[in-house]
Amino acid sequence: MRRRTTAALAASTLLAAGAATAAAGRLARGRRAEPGGTFPAGFAGARLTVHATAAGQVTLTRSLDSLRPGRYGLTSPGCHAVVGDLLDVPTGADTVVRRLEHVSRGALTPGAAVTLTPQLHEGGPHQALGLDAADVEISSERGPLPGWFVPGPRDTWIIALHGLGATREHPLNVLPLYHRLRFSALIPAYRADPSVTAGLGPDDWLDADAALRYAVRHGARRVVLHGWSSGAALALHTASRSPLRGRIAGLVLDSPVLDPPATLRALGVRRGAVRPLARLLPPLRRDRGGAYPAGPAPDPAQPVARPAADPPARPGGPKDAPFPVLLLHGPGDCVASFDASREFAARRPDAVVLHTVPDAEHAAMWNAAPQEYEETLRRFLTPLM
Repeated sequence: MRRRTTAALAASTLLAAGAATAAAGRLARGRRAEPGGTFPAGFAGARLTVHATAAGQVTLTRSLDSLRPGRYGLTSPGCHAVVGDLLDVPTGADTVVRRLEHVSRGALTPGAAVTLTPQLHEGGPHQALGLDAADVEISSERGPLPGWFVPGPRDTWIIALHGLGATREHPLNVLPLYHRLRFSALIPAYRADPSVTAGLGPDDWLDADAALRYAVRHGARRVVLHGWSSGAALALHTASRSPLRGRIAGLVLDSPVLDPPATLRALGVRRGAVRPLARLLPPLRRDRGGAYPAGPAPDPAQPVARPAADPPARPGGPKDAPFPVLLLHGPGDCVASFDASREFAARRPDAVVLHTVPDAEHAAMWNAAPQEYEETLRRFLTPLM
């Protein structure tokens, strides 16, 4: 079985539903906090009210989001803060008390409306984390793309691909771990990024492929693709289709969108826009595998010629080994189907490790359990160094 098989097994259920995914992208980009900015698509963007602040804590409106365990950003047009663990849920009250780690911009004032988001940081790697970083330009078929590059001594790079509704700031949550493990990290923008252009469709994997080409051209011998949400789907398409897929050492898929029509429906329900969204979609037909193809998709059975000079997937591993995949997902994901992830992992238990994160919302696996997430990621990445 060829090395791309693990990726190709899922490719037909990803972004091949081009119209569905494009509509989901438009919907996610339109999901802006009222108040607030862009945020990963799993969070409904419901307003929370700041009821009170005290030394190291903040009292917020009680909701499913504000009750979730872990660390999150708290954002409004004039403020950004980071909140940690749940400290108290007062009996008979409609509020919760969370640890207030710090306020990075503005001030939290009683009565202010804020939104909870998985994005902890604002700004680039140097501004947010104090890491040496460079702004780079990635050439793609559809024009230049901005990117952040954080150098490391290893010749294995990590390319971090954010997902629906998010920005390049989302992968900054795990950038300190990459840095401690001495990886070089490339965090590109691409067509799903609202700061670039509109559009999220079946060809947007080409932007991830452009980032892969940039990495190889600038010294990467091996690359790990780490994607969130639709970014995970782009990673799978790149691993299945890219001429440079031989350089890919492994895939990390966080809350992957493996069933775009189901994700579109979920986003529509959260926005109360199911009927309007239906007008954006052409009639969809299932193929025999249950996918919704809208264009050509990789054939899992088709042999693929690989250049002899390509490095193996793992140091010392066989050339035809399937890609090792770490799949991080939560059964409570309200946007991307957890069942699809579970089925994907069951089809390739030799290559796919499924790590479940209870009580986590879409694209917030790290937020719900940061230490557990990072230890799982460290163990997966160590053999790929």
